[in-house]
Amino acid sequence: MYRATVSSISLLVFTAIAGCAAPPEELNLLLTRPTVERRFVVALQPPTKPAPINHIHAWQIKVTSPTGAPVSRAQIVVDGGMPQHGHGLPTRPLVTPMSVDGTYLLEGMKFSMTGWWEIKLAIQAPEGSDTVTFNTIVSTRPMVP
Repeated sequence: MYRATVSSISLLVFTAIAGCAAPPEELNLLLTRPTVERRFVVALQPPTKPAPINHIHAWQIKVTSPTGAPVSRAQIVVDGGMPQHGHGLPTRPLVTPMSVDGTYLLEGMKFSMTGWWEIKLAIQAPEGSDTVTFNTIVSTRPMVP
């Protein structure tokens, strides 16, 4: 009985450690990128670097055309989570337009643990629909510029 219990605990610990594996080395951490079908260029600005852990925070999103013109009247839906853990965001962030054309406020973001997170944006605007995914590493240590 003791061996079975120790084996079970060892397996659980190994599984937990494997789930917290380091993110892929080639992970793109750029916070400005074109959308999948290149309809828009999106810049994501976190409140701080690194983004806070276990606190609600807000990000700014800047959406432009490929030529740099601001995209107004877009509706943006947020999704995301931790690919290595198989769970989504712990909150349901919402995006609202700001007074500056092409700039939006993403409110209600929260990262509940350290590691690799994806932030997925689905954009619907008069210019069309498209998506973009950003990667971010949440750490308790400040990132080196």
